[in-house]
Amino acid sequence: MSLAHGRPMVAIPGPSIMPDRVMAAMARPMPNIYDGPLVDMSHSILADLPKVARTESPVFITVSNGHGAWEMAISNTLCRGDKVLVLESGRFAVNWGDLAAVSGVKFEVLAGTERGPVDPAAVEVRLREDIDHEFKAVLVVQTDTATSVTNDIAAVRRALDAAKHPALYMVDCIASLGCERFEMDEWGVDVMVAASQKGLMVPPGLGFVWRNDKAAKAHETADLRTGYWDWSLRRQDEAHYVIYSGTPPISLLFALREALDMLFEEGLDNVWARHGVLAGAVHAAVEAWSIRGGLELNITGAMARSAAVSTILTHEIDPDRLRRVCETEAGLTLGLGIGSFDGRAFRIGHMGHLNPPMLLGTLGTVEAALAAIGAPVGGSGVAAAAAHIGAAL
Repeated sequence: MSLAHGRPMVAIPGPSIMPDRVMAAMARPMPNIYDGPLVDMSHSILADLPKVARTESPVFITVSNGHGAWEMAISNTLCRGDKVLVLESGRFAVNWGDLAAVSGVKFEVLAGTERGPVDPAAVEVRLREDIDHEFKAVLVVQTDTATSVTNDIAAVRRALDAAKHPALYMVDCIASLGCERFEMDEWGVDVMVAASQKGLMVPPGLGFVWRNDKAAKAHETADLRTGYWDWSLRRQDEAHYVIYSGTPPISLLFALREALDMLFEEGLDNVWARHGVLAGAVHAAVEAWSIRGGLELNITGAMARSAAVSTILTHEIDPDRLRRVCETEAGLTLGLGIGSFDGRAFRIGHMGHLNPPMLLGTLGTVEAALAAIGAPVGGSGVAAAAAHIGAAL
């Protein structure tokens, strides 16, 4: 007998749960792609996406996942042989550097820790040492989904400024956009990348790159440009077909339009606040469960914990067994530990279309599975999470 009947729950850090409104928006026949409502909607999306990133800079939409957005950012701003500084805080900034290296870009990793954020002071020291300004860009993620750390993007910008370094400041917000506060213009970010399948509540398949005037200037001399990714060939004041370098991703655009409407109806400040409360509930639950040999939040500093995802160390508990019981016996899919966390952690995604019943159901199921496998727990995480949410109601 299995209890995994009814609607399953996915609590992985993306693709996130899609709202019914978003799914319904995609269920329509193919329209005229050359003029009419689809073209108008497409331009409305281009006008509204900068509001989500809190910028006056334009956005480019790629038919890709976030890795495609990484490549668009690199190929449009750098030259073969350029060197970039990658700020390690987990897995994904380094992966971005690896992808850039395929195109002939050299990269250096400023080593970090898997249990905390990038150290802005260390960034400043390294950039001051770069007297000849060999680094043409600094790459960092706002949130790393492997470690579940959130970096202080404004503080890293201040480190660049203190070092008087002219490198482009590039930030990956794939896991954080629509979940955590991000201020592209206020924080001095030159290039920002994101994707559709996490806080934006849309299926995978859309990547986004915002770029300011400094990045546009670098584009003029970039020699990694290719036909498909080239910003110059995606002129937004011309034919709809040109914006996407081919046929537009019609169904995903319908979904994105609906998702943006939902975000604006709720209000970005309220979206960020909701994510903060629900993330705090997860953190409270894990701290209540925590016991020697049992569960523990990976990120030690409360201020550096992500509002979008939590990586939970399992120590003596078998995370694969826990996830298997949750999924096969109760209908809950948890995120696995990735990279260096393989076999010693699991992850709870708490991003996008989420409310207290959904989150408390997730935490209650985890608590039930912990009991089922005889795992050590310090106390009721569900009670702690409920109290945290209750204080915010």
